[in-house]
Amino acid sequence: MDKGRLLDRLGAAGEDRLVLAKILDRAEQTRNRNVPAATDFLSPTQLAQALELLRLAGFPETGYAALGGYETAERRLLLFLPDWLEAEEAQTQSPIRCLRAAFREEYKLTHRDFLGSLMGMGIVREKVGDILVGPDSADLIVLDTVADFLLQSWDSAGRARLSVSAIEPDNLHIPAVSCREARDTVSSLRLDAVASSGFRMARGKAAALIESGKVQVNWRECVKPDKLLTAGDTVSARGFGKLELAEVGGVTKKGRTSIVLKIYT
Repeated sequence: MDKGRLLDRLGAAGEDRLVLAKILDRAEQTRNRNVPAATDFLSPTQLAQALELLRLAGFPETGYAALGGYETAERRLLLFLPDWLEAEEAQTQSPIRCLRAAFREEYKLTHRDFLGSLMGMGIVREKVGDILVGPDSADLIVLDTVADFLLQSWDSAGRARLSVSAIEPDNLHIPAVSCREARDTVSSLRLDAVASSGFRMARGKAAALIESGKVQVNWRECVKPDKLLTAGDTVSARGFGKLELAEVGGVTKKGRTSIVLKIYT
């Protein structure tokens, strides 16, 4: 199936279509030249689309690796592997670099401060992975094409002066994920029922939110309230946050299904 038909089948349009077309180009580069090729950083939604596209195109899962600098990274790139490179060795060919931008704690810089400063320097979002902000420093995952420029030229964010240095991935300061666990029973594992439980809203309101296109399942938009979820599925709703269906238990005497949710705060 040619590129255009693949993208049509996936329903890709606008900017997403351009991103996915470039991903196919990188995959073909590796296939034709037998050399590693990497994409830019992808959002979780773009990554989910890319993995579905590669499945439709017949690329084996052993032919690429999703890398983000650390195990639980949200933004990742795809590195396509030539036949001489095993997935376990993908890190040796990774274009990812890690930087630490230190600042005085009293400035209380946020993710927005760092992202705004980078954009102001002409660094586009796809060249930057996760930005991990702590009380007196921020660790950034970036592409090697912009790393040296940032090391030499990046000296401020917001009102704060920055001291920027290169670090090894093993030295990243990874903030603890903040979430709480909630146990409940639902009439079914339909998306609207689970969203109603996790986001504390009426089921009708949850269904309307889903149909409006404001809900994603595993980082892909879902407009079907009756979609059945399974353990491990992630649900995010614009303006309400994110949850994971962590466990699905047995059925109660009243015919309801017990669930455990991880609700991210």
